[in-house]
Amino acid sequence: MRFTARHPRLCTGGRRIPSVLVTAENHARRRALLRAALAHSEVDALLVTDLINIRYLTGFTGSNAALLVVTTDDETAQPTDPAAASDPNRTRFCTDGRYTTQSAAEVPDLPRLIARPCAGALVATAPGGIVGFEARSVTVADHLDLQSSAADNPRGVRLKQTLDLVEKIRAVKDAGEIDALARACAVADQALAELIEAHGIRPGRTERQVGLDLDQRMRQLGAEDPSFETIVAAGPNSAIPHHRPTAAILAAGDFVKLDFGATVDGYHSDMTRTLVLGEPADWQREIYELVASAQTAGRSACLVGATGGEIDAAARDLITAAGYGPEFSHGLGHGVGLQIHEAPGLAHQSASIMVPDMCVTVEPGVYLPGRGGVRIEDSGVIRVDGYQVLTQTSKELRVLA
Repeated sequence: MRFTARHPRLCTGGRRIPSVLVTAENHARRRALLRAALAHSEVDALLVTDLINIRYLTGFTGSNAALLVVTTDDETAQPTDPAAASDPNRTRFCTDGRYTTQSAAEVPDLPRLIARPCAGALVATAPGGIVGFEARSVTVADHLDLQSSAADNPRGVRLKQTLDLVEKIRAVKDAGEIDALARACAVADQALAELIEAHGIRPGRTERQVGLDLDQRMRQLGAEDPSFETIVAAGPNSAIPHHRPTAAILAAGDFVKLDFGATVDGYHSDMTRTLVLGEPADWQREIYELVASAQTAGRSACLVGATGGEIDAAARDLITAAGYGPEFSHGLGHGVGLQIHEAPGLAHQSASIMVPDMCVTVEPGVYLPGRGGVRIEDSGVIRVDGYQVLTQTSKELRVLA
């Protein structure tokens, strides 16, 4: 049987659909949203040191940088004046000399300071008042250094920890982000289709061989990298939710669980499909159909205004009613974007409220130790009219010879 996974973002009649470009205007809009959030956080500026957040707010992809977002700066002044890089009332980007040329291309719309350490240089020249810092990305040692830099600031700076200010904004995707996610999903879909077409999932191969083959196909189709370490779990190993591929040999009668994704323009897709080698046993069909029903229920519950806990319950209750509640041992899903796991969360008692353009996975599973397990996962977008699935690979039980 020919296995295909055509994706509307990848091709139409063989013609690749142009991507939605993410421009400096997108980054400026994101910083404006952050300023609006800062107005309610009792800080006069925010020091951003998490590199994922810096990329989101500026487009910078290097390995060392910091960003100081000043609440009162509307960014209407041109960034080209050299004095702007040390103006305490301006939002400024800082990196070191290795990235002078790269940062000029990637961050053309902000004053740039070339210094090291970046965070300390920005705090030392910050406006007076309270400078927030990202508590999840600043170590104890980093905090001591920031305190020293604050003491050197003649305007008098106090430091205050903040939590997830940028991450909450990142939870709602713009059109460019959703486009990148759709293209990442298309690459993963096509890679799996080609792997199956080439009989790459067959008895006699090892989990590790299948995983490496899938990873290479994603790269050849345009992925920068896999989204994470690809999971290939065969036979009893498929009952381990996050099994790492080994030299275990695929055999007739095995479930083969594949959890994988592609990274495109920094955005991560995430998909799980569970296949079977040869005619499935009755118990395999039973748990597969149960997980498929739960996954449908979870997707149907991904509605604007629903909480992550309510969505989780929609899928979990079906599995629990069938007697397999303890065998569903993880949350239903999570946000995807510049990180493979980000806000919002779909899990028991999650209070995250769904709003349009959040991108989340839906991935129920049932795992029977010593026998095998099933997980079915899609990445998709919360829309006003429901959940838009981005991963297009069929969720019917695939029987491979």
